[in-house]
Amino acid sequence: MYKHVALLVRQDGMSHGEFVDYWQTEHTPIAREIEGVVRYQQVLPTEPEHAEFDGLAELYFEDLEDLHAALGSPGSRDYDPTKDVAARAREDVDNFLAIDERPRFIGEEIVQKDEVDGDTDGLYKHSAFLVRQEGMSHEEFVDYWQENHTPIAREIEGVVKYNTILPTDPENTEFDGVAELYFEDLDKLYDALGSEGSRDYDPDKGKAKEAREDVDNFLAIDERPRFIGRERLVKDEP
Repeated sequence: MYKHVALLVRQDGMSHGEFVDYWQTEHTPIAREIEGVVRYQQVLPTEPEHAEFDGLAELYFEDLEDLHAALGSPGSRDYDPTKDVAARAREDVDNFLAIDERPRFIGEEIVQKDEVDGDTDGLYKHSAFLVRQEGMSHEEFVDYWQENHTPIAREIEGVVKYNTILPTDPENTEFDGVAELYFEDLDKLYDALGSEGSRDYDPDKGKAKEAREDVDNFLAIDERPRFIGRERLVKDEP
């Protein structure tokens, strides 16, 4: 499954509440009908005043060409779709999004752990947008992340689902990957991964502590945006 993740930034002069209201009531009914979208989920920040972004919009496609036709390809934050609904969604973006300030990521999702049978609606999620350390190639980064770090991260206390997302076009992407860790309890997320307001964190126990120590072997953590929010399922086609 291919996934487009947009890290949303509201326009100047708009409050977070106004942004969310427009996004949910005006834009979402259009975006959910974009050609080729089979799943659409949104993530709203648990602490908007401390979050780096106003929300995440995550659209899934079975076919990468359909994704590119609807939302463009990596290399630019903007895009110019030709299909009907995708074009209307892009036009509507100008009513609430600061699109040039909005990073995005296109990748293929790998489910590393799933104790909820894919049902993420209402779960709390920590999304880390990963940047490799200087001197490390993308391939070296992915190898270390998948082979060394993932076996630790999937066992972090409280994690009920863990996805890794690898870029479809590493040479043109803004990030080297995305790590998504889901929790049923927000306090357990904070205990394991810290809260918004800092890109770093300092857990004091178990696998969370071990994972944080291992991060220093491959991640440029201060260059790595992250987002903590609660997921809302908008569309899911079987």
